[in-house]
Amino acid sequence: MNRRCFDICTALRRLCEDICRVHPVFQHVEMNRVAVTYAQTRSPVEWGIQAKLTPMRFEGGAMTCTRDGRRWGAQRLYQDGEEMLYILTFYLPRFLNLSFDEKLVTVFHELYHISPSFDGDIRRFSGSCYMHSSSQAGYDRQMAAYAKEYVTELPRNRFPEFLRHDFAGLKRCFGTVVGLRLATPRLIDLDAKDGEAA
Repeated sequence: MNRRCFDICTALRRLCEDICRVHPVFQHVEMNRVAVTYAQTRSPVEWGIQAKLTPMRFEGGAMTCTRDGRRWGAQRLYQDGEEMLYILTFYLPRFLNLSFDEKLVTVFHELYHISPSFDGDIRRFSGSCYMHSSSQAGYDRQMAAYAKEYVTELPRNRFPEFLRHDFAGLKRCFGTVVGLRLATPRLIDLDAKDGEAA
């Protein structure tokens, strides 16, 4: 007997591809170089991280960086012969248990972290709060505005209906939730001697 299943990573990838195709702020993103994965939350609580973007390069797209006098590189990831510049991870079931609006804003939030240069680095703001600007609340309001713009212009046949379900509801409607899982990439100590632990 064939068991029904729903590939959450494929669904989220298609959503991200559509966002990046139609919304002018995100058209620099090449989703074929962004790995979309999921991770299972260890705690049943509903608060905590819902998604994260992992850059595969250092500041300015550099392949290496220097910390405490040592040179470091990033582990590289390939899919279908293409090197990935970012990993976009969604935490389940927590992400799916958000409201529809919260889920969509979370997707926009993570995509906006991708550098406008699409060089494997994150978008950097001036000042010490370089990830979310001087106001994370302001950052989140802007993402909500982008999400509203997207949904308002969205034809009915492209509406991401799967986001209307929580985790349990998705399983009831579509079957087992499956998707791609990846290990967190490691930093590589380029100055480590043979046999020395990195």
